[in-house]
Amino acid sequence: MSDPDLVRLRPRRIRVVCWSSAVALVVVFSLVATSLRGPTGFGYGTFQRGDQLAMVGLGVLFALGALLFTRPRVEADAHGVRVRNIIGSYELPWDVVRNVRFDRGAPWASLELYDDDLLPMVALQAADKELAVDGVRALRRLHRARQATLAQG
Repeated sequence: MSDPDLVRLRPRRIRVVCWSSAVALVVVFSLVATSLRGPTGFGYGTFQRGDQLAMVGLGVLFALGALLFTRPRVEADAHGVRVRNIIGSYELPWDVVRNVRFDRGAPWASLELYDDDLLPMVALQAADKELAVDGVRALRRLHRARQATLAQG
């Protein structure tokens, strides 16, 4: 946030948790894969190399699923705001935004639009505390500056 005309925000705490979880998932599934040997219990089958590789593959897939939660970000400038959530992205001009909200007890901030919709900004999470508050203040500054420009012209 060094440039006052450009704001880039990403969640901090959830990224640490997701990357740690992803590594743990791959390690645990790899350990389970190495223990898959011999007969399958009372059945007639035995674990093969393909079963072990499939278990590692499942760990990688679950890790990639956990890393989806690192995707959210918000970028804003004098012209508009771009919000990327876990699923879906939005690019909005400031003209359609009524307010930047961060309600008490809410898990993340949101944009209140003039058509009475609320667009969640998962990148500004309450778990990040001051980082999220500073981000909301920066977005509000940009929004107020755009509203003042529209009122003058």
